Amino acid sequence: MRVQTLEGGFSEPAMQAAQAFRAVMDAMARPGSFQTLNGATPPAPLSAAAGTVVLTLCDTDTPLYLAGALDCAEVRAWISFHTGAPFVAAADCMFALGGWADLMPLSAYPTGTSEYPDRSATLIVEMGTLSGEGHSLRGPGIRDTAHLSLPELEAFQVNHLQFPLGLDFIFASGESIAALPRSTEVF
Repeated sequence: MRVQTLEGGFSEPAMQAAQAFRAVMDAMARPGSFQTLNGATPPAPLSAAAGTVVLTLCDTDTPLYLAGALDCAEVRAWISFHTGAPFVAAADCMFALGGWADLMPLSAYPTGTSEYPDRSATLIVEMGTLSGEGHSLRGPGIRDTAHLSLPELEAFQVNHLQFPLGLDFIFASGESIAALPRSTEVF
């Protein structure tokens, strides 16, 4: 087993996972806000923020889909060692991880059912940069409007129209995340 696979996890798992979980929940509760996530040092091309999200939210009961450049031996080995999350196809995942273009089409992911809307996927999207400029957001957790640099507009508008079904998104860049739950209107 390569050393890089064994390293890069949390040095203080209980405390760091709790802090990261709180940051992810804060990002989801306040769409368009930015949270700093660190503690993980995953192999490239996985960012520290996305790696920390995976360490925090994934385990042996959370099927994960990897897309594009992130579906490589180094990332798979690191995630397997640190979380035990099973790798599955897009249609069977609870979490998906990749660049925006690599995660397409969004129709491939579970969006929940009317009985169980929570049985939908959360997409962890690796972004080159994140900023508070760009598309406008409105909805729960936002006082008036917030702004977030999103890879496109229409996909998020269509996703919101499915509410209470739909996908949730966590955008990661470097050590920063922002979230866009399905309840958020994008314009």
